[in-house]
Amino acid sequence: MNHPSDTFSTAVLEQIRRRSGDPERRILFRGATIVTMDPSLDVLEHGDLLVEGTTIAAVGPDLSRDDAVAVDASGTILAPGFVDTHRHAWQAQLRRVMPDVDDLAGYVNATLAGYATAYRPQDMYTGTRLAALTAIDGGITTLLDFSHNSRSGEHSDAAIEALADTGIRGVHASMGPHFGVWDRQWPGDLTRLRQQYFPSDDQLLTLRLAALATDEIAGPALAYGPELRCAAAELGIGVAVDAVIGATSSQAVLRWAREGVLGPDVTLIHSTGLTSEAWRAMADTGSTVALAPTSDSQIGLDTAIPAIDESLAAGIRPGLSVDVEVALAGDMFTQMRTLHTIQRMRAVNGSYGGEGKEAPARIGTRDVLDFATLQGAHTIGLGRTTGSLTPGKKADLLVIQAEDVNNMPLNDPIGTVVLGTDARNISAVLIDGEPRKWGGLVLDTDIADLREQVRASRDHIVRATANSGSSLAR
Repeated sequence: MNHPSDTFSTAVLEQIRRRSGDPERRILFRGATIVTMDPSLDVLEHGDLLVEGTTIAAVGPDLSRDDAVAVDASGTILAPGFVDTHRHAWQAQLRRVMPDVDDLAGYVNATLAGYATAYRPQDMYTGTRLAALTAIDGGITTLLDFSHNSRSGEHSDAAIEALADTGIRGVHASMGPHFGVWDRQWPGDLTRLRQQYFPSDDQLLTLRLAALATDEIAGPALAYGPELRCAAAELGIGVAVDAVIGATSSQAVLRWAREGVLGPDVTLIHSTGLTSEAWRAMADTGSTVALAPTSDSQIGLDTAIPAIDESLAAGIRPGLSVDVEVALAGDMFTQMRTLHTIQRMRAVNGSYGGEGKEAPARIGTRDVLDFATLQGAHTIGLGRTTGSLTPGKKADLLVIQAEDVNNMPLNDPIGTVVLGTDARNISAVLIDGEPRKWGGLVLDTDIADLREQVRASRDHIVRATANSGSSLAR
């Protein structure tokens, strides 16, 4: 077996990049353990995967193409790229400024009513780019950026251009800001964004309308309902609805069902503390669900319990999301492990002292990897594009070193991906067939320059909000 540094060398990368953009370029990964997350293919213990242009052309044993760049992938796991169904990427330069925030109000007051108001377009660009590059480093190949600080058209442009510059498969979900001065161009500006950046649905970046579940936080203008549904339908785009939590959101869900504004192109985020009637309405309309395991539990949203059992009981297999890096970890491994642990703890605990109450079945590592890949893609409308290593889908994939010290020996590949692996084990990331991480390094990124931009942006925000009493300013 070749050493990883030989297999994922600059020389091999140069061979691949020499024909970058060529629809007939072929890359053949050989001898890997392939976790396809495609129910019809399952796991191949010793298999090959062929990429042609942007697409997975074939998966199977002993594939052969003389014109392909051959990559010895023995000792590795090939897996689909993770799908983050909801992250506020613009906040990345404020990472962990409030690691022990106690509730939603604390987050809202400090971040959305404070720091957000100081953002310039260049700060939107810097935060979004940092979040996307970090996502790629950790194996997230698809990111729904819930961009709810669109203070002007220029702010939206900057966020979209940041996603484009990283090469991530991105969904720009646009929403106006909660507080402060802004141009009030949203949602009308979505028409321009659609025409300028998203003329096709068959491209690396796509567009969604973002909204809040209720008017409790920021008033009626940002709350989802028939008017915003109409705006999205006219543009042919889906909808992402955040802060779907508690009794008032349950009432909103039932109202949306009556109004006919739910459906498979509507994603409901968090879905914590909802009534059984609301879950039935969501299931009946085919609406999708994005869970945020660490956000719900660590910040404490409504019940503080990720709604995995409720979702599965309703027949909805959810996607997973990071949410806010101001207080939380930014990787999908943390989301999978947190959900896996919390659900199994609840399932076991439910069997004690609950006479006549049937405890939910325990989920497994295959379930949470499914949520982080295939179901995540389905959740945000990209199930036919990505989420599994299925021939015909786009080549969004990870190469994981299975023989690194924290993973060896390879016994159960799915268990290794979910419970053993972290970003240091990811040797390569391909998005749309293009290497975005290789030899353990994110490509086309000057880290020193990025660091300077991030610090300068953060320092501007600190100075601009110095009189607000924020914890960061102090």
